[in-house]
Amino acid sequence: MGLLDKLKGAAHSVSGGAARVSLEYEPSAALPGDVLSVRVTATSTGAPVKSGGVFVDLRAIETVHLPVGTSQQPGNSSHVSFEQQVPIAPAFTLGANETKVFEGQVRLPTNIQPSFQGYYARHEWSTRGRVEMTGNDPDSGFMTLRVGTKG
Repeated sequence: MGLLDKLKGAAHSVSGGAARVSLEYEPSAALPGDVLSVRVTATSTGAPVKSGGVFVDLRAIETVHLPVGTSQQPGNSSHVSFEQQVPIAPAFTLGANETKVFEGQVRLPTNIQPSFQGYYARHEWSTRGRVEMTGNDPDSGFMTLRVGTKG
């Protein structure tokens, strides 16, 4: 059994119509510069799927919520602070009702902000597995990834 056969990280599966896609990754909490071991599983929901490749997407969103009673105008605001698409596998065809598994590694950049939850603000990381194709890309849906700090 290899490392990915013993994955203890998160796993999630969602359908994009043409295929069901799931993502498993380890570790579930990482530091800037760490490497995530990933496994993306794609299963055709019936018809063959012609894909442009398999990707793991990383995303961080900073959200601020100012409630009524603060010195600033109340409201919510969000900003995507980081986005990256990491190729895991090249173009392929998934046969009718076929399942394929793709394994790879994703290195987090060294200069990223960590996850945090404050009183008015939070910074949240997430990741998803995605099969690129014409139309709606089937994906696993975004899952939380905890990013810590070094030092």
